[in-house]
Amino acid sequence: MVKTKYLIIGNSIAAVNAVEAIREIDRHGSLCLVSDEPYHTYSRPLISYYLGNKVEEEALLYRPDYFYDLNKVQAFLGDKVVSLNCREKQVVLEDKTYIQFEKLLLATGGSAIMPQMPGQNLAGVFTFTTLDDAQRVKKFIATHQVKKAVVIGGGLIGLKVTEALVALNIQVTIIELADRILSATFDRTASRIIERALKGIGCACLTNTTVKEIRQGEEDGRVGSVVLKDESQIECQMVIVAVGVRPRVDLAREAGISLGRGILVDEYLKTSVEDIYAAGDAVEAYDLIAKMPRPVAILPTAAKQGRIAGYNMAGGRKVYEGSIPMNSVELAGIPTISVGLTDPAMLADVDRRNSLEIIQDYRERESIYKKIVLEDNRIVGVILVNKIDRAGIYTGLIKDRVDVAYFREYLLKDDFGLLSLPREYRKHMVIGQGIEI
Repeated sequence: MVKTKYLIIGNSIAAVNAVEAIREIDRHGSLCLVSDEPYHTYSRPLISYYLGNKVEEEALLYRPDYFYDLNKVQAFLGDKVVSLNCREKQVVLEDKTYIQFEKLLLATGGSAIMPQMPGQNLAGVFTFTTLDDAQRVKKFIATHQVKKAVVIGGGLIGLKVTEALVALNIQVTIIELADRILSATFDRTASRIIERALKGIGCACLTNTTVKEIRQGEEDGRVGSVVLKDESQIECQMVIVAVGVRPRVDLAREAGISLGRGILVDEYLKTSVEDIYAAGDAVEAYDLIAKMPRPVAILPTAAKQGRIAGYNMAGGRKVYEGSIPMNSVELAGIPTISVGLTDPAMLADVDRRNSLEIIQDYRERESIYKKIVLEDNRIVGVILVNKIDRAGIYTGLIKDRVDVAYFREYLLKDDFGLLSLPREYRKHMVIGQGIEI
């Protein structure tokens, strides 16, 4: 039996930030961390770069290898929690180790969604969310000299793995159920720019369709093709399924912790059970733009939640005020940023949808697109494609709910910057009290 003051289940960005926050307040309280992955904490967004041979495995680490020792963490890596007893404040690991805790953080993350379809168990079918996934894909490509691949899903994960495969000289076809790629992040114009860029590097994008079957090829037990819903067939030796992730809540569900689509938490990131907190992709927390709780599986949100949860576990009292969905990624050589509510057409609330105003600047020949969504003269969403240098200012205006009525005519200008903003707000944005601008 291991006894600890703090127990963290998970080892990604939320867990790491929780460790650091706990140690800011409590340097000596015993702290255990359990992860079913055997690796030191690593950056999941970088696994596509590892697959595409742009970085070595060592470069995936986002904390030094002495991180656990520095923070006096007893790490149980490569061991899975198989049961959680909230009443006894105890977990059991797969190797039969019992750990008793005073405070627990569930930072269990998300797991890849695998739709049910014939042929999904053939060799050459993969998901792509973990380092293990990347290593399996890498090994399969090297072993079987893959020349053609199908990526199911045109979201951020699907597009980043596509880039990696193209870098390996593999011909890729993206299959997307929606009417465009990146439908959860971009509007049609932004999606069209990226789709055109992908075609420019030799990648085909098929939208409004889906894979109904994965068929075996000439090699027994291995992928040979996929069949689409219109019965057309695409030859391939590998299929990557990248249709999204869902919060990992099995442990919380079995323990009787309240759930929605993710683990439900309050403003202190406490769950429905005393002394148990949750943070990261497994959580359903308040979204400032949607104005409702929902899972937001992005790195900055997980980091912020982990830090606040760790701080509160150690006796602090910080409020999590909510998240703003945000993605910053380069796709097919084009830098992009999306923040907040980017496509009002997706809102279920018709009255709110009709009250929103859109201003935009689209330069098709240059593949430059800037879009701002306004609600009551306050920015609630931004898309920037190929010209992203003012993203920080826009994001600040969203977070601070600044009324832009007096300078909205400057918002889309290329020289828009701090000097375009009200004087008092400029002072607020500059680090250092009393600085005059």
